[in-house]
Amino acid sequence: MGIFDLEWIGLVITFLGTLFLIGEVLVNMRGLFALLGIGFITVYFSAYAGTESVILMIIIYFVGLVLIIIDGKLLNDGTLSTIGLVAMLTSVGIAAPSLTAALFAIIGVVLGAACSFFFLKVFKRREMWTKIALKDQLSKEAGYNSMNMEYEKLVGEKGVALNDLRPVGTVRINGKDYSAQSEGKWVSKDTEVTVVKVDGTKIQVEEIV
Repeated sequence: MGIFDLEWIGLVITFLGTLFLIGEVLVNMRGLFALLGIGFITVYFSAYAGTESVILMIIIYFVGLVLIIIDGKLLNDGTLSTIGLVAMLTSVGIAAPSLTAALFAIIGVVLGAACSFFFLKVFKRREMWTKIALKDQLSKEAGYNSMNMEYEKLVGEKGVALNDLRPVGTVRINGKDYSAQSEGKWVSKDTEVTVVKVDGTKIQVEEIV
């Protein structure tokens, strides 16, 4: 009995192939993981898929991998990742010589994908993921600062209380409604107020006497 006659061997091969391929996407290994992953996956399909279908199965597998990468890099909504994972699982399952072997191969892909994230604890994260995370943080920070500046410009502006401030309520300033609070005092509805202090997006007003 050859090694490829063992039904569980597909689990080992697809596990290692998927582990290294997704690992290469996550961490910077200068192509080493990619070569290992391609090698294991090629061995799997060459051993089990027919001569005419081996290329098709490899294409389906790698198309699935690309979809997962695109989703993770650009969309982040999980749709393409789901389709990609299904494509990868389908390709290894169809290529398997039996139902049991197919289940082993599918489990190998799932385990390989999950375990690949452990590489992040050992190796350097790829630059593209770092830049994406940094860009997202900067965008949020820029938006937060922009909002702060907008609120800070309200200091000294006059408005009117839309309801009773007890001490928190809503005021209208320059045609826009804001949540505000008084200096611990009750301010009645329709009372004219002025903004005396802004802390972030927290607006403090006082009654105009």
